[in-house]
Amino acid sequence: MGRYAELAKLLVEEELVVYGNDHRGHGLTAKPSDSFGDFGPAGFDQLVEDMVSLRVTAKKDHPGKPYILLGHSLGSFAAQQFVLDHSHSIDGLALSGSGTLDGLVRLAQSLPPGQDPMELMNASFEPARTPFDWLSRDAAEVDAFINDPLCFPSLKPESMQSFLDAFPRLANPLEIRKVQGELPVYIFSGSEDPVGQKLEGVRILIDRYRSAGFTSITHDFYSGGRHEMLHEINRRDVITNLLVWISGLLNRTR
Repeated sequence: MGRYAELAKLLVEEELVVYGNDHRGHGLTAKPSDSFGDFGPAGFDQLVEDMVSLRVTAKKDHPGKPYILLGHSLGSFAAQQFVLDHSHSIDGLALSGSGTLDGLVRLAQSLPPGQDPMELMNASFEPARTPFDWLSRDAAEVDAFINDPLCFPSLKPESMQSFLDAFPRLANPLEIRKVQGELPVYIFSGSEDPVGQKLEGVRILIDRYRSAGFTSITHDFYSGGRHEMLHEINRRDVITNLLVWISGLLNRTR
């Protein structure tokens, strides 16, 4: 969560309350046991359940207040799974650096056995300055990731598999129809984000949601943007647009 301190500060300045957790196998959650990239024996499903626990804590601290779930990258796919079972417990969903998990599974299946799917992420940017140029056009942000001892290159193989194994539910129209159709959804992505398959997967995700009866989907696509739009060279515009969506949502819930 330390990588999103700037975003949290700006949200707090707008009189919002921000809660966040380091996912299992990430950041300060992983540091004591040196388990970076390891979700533990319960896998990706438990990581999603942690989102439920965080919501319970936040709602207890601030009863009656609207609750917006923002998920980025891995967290965005966890948020996609969260709303299949818990959409009535939140008031809005924002997805950053997302796409279709089944699309990523197909890419992973094209690799030789044992090869890490994350190695595909930088392919479109080669020759590249670093193996992480796919994250952002802002070299300082890429270097901050590389030099941060709480950041790491990839999930452990068992955790990666538990993540990819979530794709059947996330792509199932019957499952998606469990989500309350009135839930406001905001999706933002860079046009060069390999996780969103350069918007192909993002557009498919939006089409799936609309086909399932979602009535309030908003999106912003950023030309040239890479995976971490909240750390991109135009991040001020990205955050401003996020705040505009949040403001509109809050006005509707009053």
